[in-house]
Amino acid sequence: MATAQETHTYPGDLNDVPGWFWPLDQVLFSWFLERQEQRGTEGDLLELGAYMGKSAILLGHHLRDGETLTVCDLFGTEPPDAANRAEAAKSYSTLTRQAFERNYLSFHDSLPAIVQDVSSTITDEVAPGTCRFAHIDASHLYEHVHGDIGAARDLLLPDGIVVLDDFRSEHTPGVAVAAWEAVLNRGLRPVCLSSQKLYGTWGDPEPVQEELLAALRGRDDVTVTVEQAAGHRLVRARAKGKRMEPPSLPSSRHPAPAPAPSAPTPRAEAKPAQARPAQTRPPRPRTPRDRARRLALDVLPPVVTRAVRRYRAAQRAKTGATARNTGGTGQSRP
Repeated sequence: MATAQETHTYPGDLNDVPGWFWPLDQVLFSWFLERQEQRGTEGDLLELGAYMGKSAILLGHHLRDGETLTVCDLFGTEPPDAANRAEAAKSYSTLTRQAFERNYLSFHDSLPAIVQDVSSTITDEVAPGTCRFAHIDASHLYEHVHGDIGAARDLLLPDGIVVLDDFRSEHTPGVAVAAWEAVLNRGLRPVCLSSQKLYGTWGDPEPVQEELLAALRGRDDVTVTVEQAAGHRLVRARAKGKRMEPPSLPSSRHPAPAPAPSAPTPRAEAKPAQARPAQTRPPRPRTPRDRARRLALDVLPPVVTRAVRRYRAAQRAKTGATARNTGGTGQSRP
């Protein structure tokens, strides 16, 4: 968790809630919880470290009658030690209980059980052996994570699932040390690793691993690899792209309005008709007969030339008058 984020409006869907709860982990959370529901596993849900409520909202989506979701977070309360205060000031300066509650109630009718205190007090609030699923995403300091893992072991059912966040991020070495210490020395059995979270159990991991492998290999948006390390089978899951087929997610009471239909494109106004320029008849090309007439007029005596021209003018006038009277098109003849 690199930087703090802030909520200013009611979320329209789960991904509008600030937080670092990636699509692959949403898929994995839902798969583990739905498997428990299908098998009839009964028990409460637990989250240590809630931030703005993104993962808690998904957990609340899988609550059944008689079950309780308990969320533990400082929500802005002053941490008891200097190291924890420095971490809270750096990463969670905008975190408030009001923001968490506003986000959670955007998706659910009522709030979960909220413990506004350090995570080490959770064993005083939740009975041992009552939880089927626990998500640890509180302090990143080794001493605190070590204690949170011990608390989860006491509070979970024998085959319950624990999820450790930030187990391999470069800025959270304390989580990495505590997580792998639990695997090597405290009986935690890894079930699956995502890019951000380690999913494990203190029960038998093989049955759930086999089912998970089959489910993940049936998807075309997840890459799965399997390897052995220190006697443990490690199933690694990685999203192939930025977009994944989402699981069933809770619906917000404040969905974003549907985009308004686009306005029809206005039709271009017809341009006023423009008067066509008058078309003039192209001049008739001269023929050898025309050239002969022109030559004759040039060489004849002036008196004869004037007589010929008067005759031709009279003929053209006579032809034009005839065309006007008949509605025809007169053509002058020599």
